[in-house]
Amino acid sequence: MKTYVSKNFSPAKAWDALDIANFFGTSVRLHWTNQPYKWHINDGEEVFAVLDGVVEMHYREAGEVKKVLLNSGDIFYASIGTEHVAHPQGEARVLVIEKEDSV
Repeated sequence: MKTYVSKNFSPAKAWDALDIANFFGTSVRLHWTNQPYKWHINDGEEVFAVLDGVVEMHYREAGEVKKVLLNSGDIFYASIGTEHVAHPQGEARVLVIEKEDSV
């Protein structure tokens, strides 16, 4: 048993992560960032939950870029093949659940 206080997680650089769990090839990681990530497509599905801060998620649907603003407590689900990139609005902490070793 272990408890994590996400607001206390402040690594050295953007998108560094704290590994929470790994089960059956699925990783659960806490990320901190104040910088956008990069456009990418995961190797499988991804659940992206904002724990602290605000993140504008950009994603492509039928070749068109769309955006959704995620506040603390909001969750973005990227199905297989969803190209996306997270743009934090200041500092943000997010919980990412995805296939182990995904992009």
